[in-house]
Amino acid sequence: MKAEYAPNEHLLTEVVLIERILDLKEKRNAVILVHNYQRPEIQDIGDFVGDSLGLARWAAGTDAEVIVFCGVHFMAETASILCPDRVVLLPDINAGCPMADMVAAREVKRFREERPEVTVVSYVNTTAAVKAVSDYCCTSSNAVEVVIRVPGEEVLFLPDRNLAAYVAERVPEKRIIPWNGFCPVHQGIRGEHVRRAKELHPEAEVIAHPECTREVLEQADHIRSTSGMVKAACDSRSREFIVATESGILHPLRKALPDKRFYPPIVEPICPNMKLTTLSKVLRSLETLRPQVRVPEGIRLKALRSVERMLLSEVS
Repeated sequence: MKAEYAPNEHLLTEVVLIERILDLKEKRNAVILVHNYQRPEIQDIGDFVGDSLGLARWAAGTDAEVIVFCGVHFMAETASILCPDRVVLLPDINAGCPMADMVAAREVKRFREERPEVTVVSYVNTTAAVKAVSDYCCTSSNAVEVVIRVPGEEVLFLPDRNLAAYVAERVPEKRIIPWNGFCPVHQGIRGEHVRRAKELHPEAEVIAHPECTREVLEQADHIRSTSGMVKAACDSRSREFIVATESGILHPLRKALPDKRFYPPIVEPICPNMKLTTLSKVLRSLETLRPQVRVPEGIRLKALRSVERMLLSEVS
């Protein structure tokens, strides 16, 4: 008999966790911000679920005293840069970003000393220290717009070489110098994975993230940030889509468009760091107000200008 009730017991545990989270969130005057790549149950408790740009804008505008950031470390740092007077919690402090770790502030400073005429545009997937030594910050959704408007003819774009190549094709009037970094998840999506998925679903359109390689982007009908993917699927008449990005995005796509079908490439892309956040960890962080992420004031002030330019999606 016990085996028959095990699923319901598990469900009850999840329900209780959610009830406690929501109750404590109200008592703490907290807001829960969730990236599109998080587990479905984490997305479902979010006050806002979106891409890096949307999350940063939400963090900048909230009047909550506590920000629970269900994402990875650089995202919580961005919230701390924008909201130094708030408590910013990252439920699992080990949720990092391999791409962000592929560039260090000292390396960027060395480049700037050697090439002071080059404008530095830093992808949001970087540490606060790297943002502090950059001229501008951007996300995948506004990278092209930001690079078009920055001064100068040469731009060091870091750390993602694939996004740099995507931007370079769309801004030919500038010379883009790519950093040799990448997202392991998107780098692992190969052109053959998409081709095989298209053989299985010949009517499906392909939506790809610009962090993917050229061989994937060349097959894409739409190239979008994660939140842009939802809009692309909404606007399209197609009933089926192959989605070339981390598999967490399938949950908001299926919620928004239950009458359409969404498939990962043949090899399902999963970011282990994005999956570290659990309901238990969210509850514990609200109970203890730990782990906190706080950017030192000296770095924060230097990084703030580039982050604000990202939020405005314009430069001067």
